[in-house]
Amino acid sequence: MTRSFALPQGFPVALDSRTSFWGDGLVATGGAPWKVVRLKEAARPHLREWRRAGGEGVAVSSAMERALGRQLLDLGFAHPVPSPRPGPHEVTVVVPAFGRTDELERCLTAVKGVPVIVVDDGSPDPEPMRRVAEAYGVRLERHAVNRGPAAARNTGLRLARTPFVAFVDSDCRPEEGWLDLLLPHFDDPKVAAVAPRIVPDGGGRGAMARYEAARSALDMGTRPALVRPGAKLGFVPTATLVVRREAVADLPFDEGMRLGEDVDFVWRLADRGLNVRYQPEARVAHTPRLALLAWARRRHEYGTSAAALAERHPGRLAPAHLSGWNLLTLGCLALGRPLPAAASAALTAVLLDRSLAGMPGSRTLSASVVGKGVVADAAALGHALRREWWPLGLVCLAAGGRSRLARGAAAAMLAPVALEWCRRPALDPVRYTALRLAEDVAYGSGVAASALRHRSLRPLLPSVRLPRPGRRG
Repeated sequence: MTRSFALPQGFPVALDSRTSFWGDGLVATGGAPWKVVRLKEAARPHLREWRRAGGEGVAVSSAMERALGRQLLDLGFAHPVPSPRPGPHEVTVVVPAFGRTDELERCLTAVKGVPVIVVDDGSPDPEPMRRVAEAYGVRLERHAVNRGPAAARNTGLRLARTPFVAFVDSDCRPEEGWLDLLLPHFDDPKVAAVAPRIVPDGGGRGAMARYEAARSALDMGTRPALVRPGAKLGFVPTATLVVRREAVADLPFDEGMRLGEDVDFVWRLADRGLNVRYQPEARVAHTPRLALLAWARRRHEYGTSAAALAERHPGRLAPAHLSGWNLLTLGCLALGRPLPAAASAALTAVLLDRSLAGMPGSRTLSASVVGKGVVADAAALGHALRREWWPLGLVCLAAGGRSRLARGAAAAMLAPVALEWCRRPALDPVRYTALRLAEDVAYGSGVAASALRHRSLRPLLPSVRLPRPGRRG
């Protein structure tokens, strides 16, 4: 029997702040992944109400509102805004642990009040772990040998009997009320997992601590989001993640992956047609690595998951997804040829306008999309030159004074970093830029190492697409 994913009566939905409307409100751009959608005339009054409501949203009631809300949520044009719900909650916390009992104690203090299963993943000395579990009155399971975090989470998932399971790493400490904020999202029957915002615990004043506070690898930002491949937020870390047990019982973590298992897990949920939500109002403190070498080594390790992910999810892990026409435009600009660049952009807009034929305001929309696309592809190129293609990127930085093309590449690399710093100037710009480049090089080196180990160029090759005249968008 097909399961119904209809929204419940009164479920609150708000338009995402990044959703834009065109053509008298019947064409929307945005979503996850970004897209252009034409809406039916019957949706117009409901959309007006949603736009007036702003971030507070609208509690869907009529059949039309519920159906429209379902579509907007699934496309990423809207997000749920349920009110916090105090416990008690039917959730079991699963804590994978390997040594570090001091961190485990802090974690167990933070998650008290619900059943907890600690999975000792083959710690060399099991006795300290046993004493901590007894002191806090939690269940302890032990792997005879270290099998990795994916296996530890799966062990806890199999043992849990509550409708919901929260995976919390031992170096994480959820803030009070975290479950009150996360669990109401499961009122939407299509939601399989919800992630909180993970932030450094702020226990340090040095340069590394300030950099981590501004840009932690686990911090997915301040905006709520639908998480799926190709979206602005393509994955969430499972350092803390709440899941619907029945939705993931036959879709466990891949125990063959020591790293990247969180990305694989989220993408497989999306492939099944289930939704994963990011709720940044719920916060979790995390102990960061602040020693420079340990920090760089961890970033390198993150990169080593790339080839395994590329094998499991072909086409999704390209370092850059680019438009061929945008590349032509950017190349002309970098070589100091503004007229050919303008001609290329105009031709791209004409081709896009033909694919959007029949949509209200298609010409204005096409011009806007092309302009934003050129900027986005420039940023994507700069991102790849800092990470997966970092040797070429360093050459561009070194040759910037002698080559117009190298200067353009260097600008694409450094402009987004400068913009990041302007938004959160926690550190002086020189040290911030140096650490940002070091982080990207460490990650990119891990990607290259994984590609070499797997004898595959997939994680290093871009994906380039060309618009085709007459193709409907």
